[in-house]
Amino acid sequence: MTGYACGVPGCITCGDEGIPMEVVEQREELAVCVDAEGRRHEVAVDLIEPAAPGARILVHAGVAIGELA
Repeated sequence: MTGYACGVPGCITCGDEGIPMEVVEQREELAVCVDAEGRRHEVAVDLIEPAAPGARILVHAGVAIGELA
């Protein structure tokens, strides 16, 4: 058992952790972001709007929960 429902370490949906990502593009309440491995994700950013391209954010369960310095 991996500890992740989907079997993928660092999954932004089922992992119980915050994943640092970088915003590539903002689309209304969503942003396209990349993680450390270069995988692209759509992330809800309504809690931290606006999320400018280049911003580093912390993502939990597909939702941006804060900006990183």
